Amino acid sequence: MTQSVPLNKRSKKSQRAYHAKQRGSWYGLNPVTRTVPNQKAYDRNKAKILCRRDFIYD
Repeated sequence: MTQSVPLNKRSKKSQRAYHAKQRGSWYGLNPVTRTVPNQKAYDRNKAKILCRRDFIYD
C-alpha cells in the first residue's frame, strides 16, 4: 500500500503537475477572445461601414 504525501510536502514540480491536472481545459479555445463587445460604446469601424453603406445607396 502506498502512502499519500500531503500536497504542501511535495516538490514544486509535483505540486504544479497536480494543479495542472485539476484545472479544466478550454480545448484549444482562447477565453480572452470570447468577450462580447459593448453595444453602447462608439465603434469607429462600425461608423465607417454605416457611412459607406449610406453613401452607396443614396
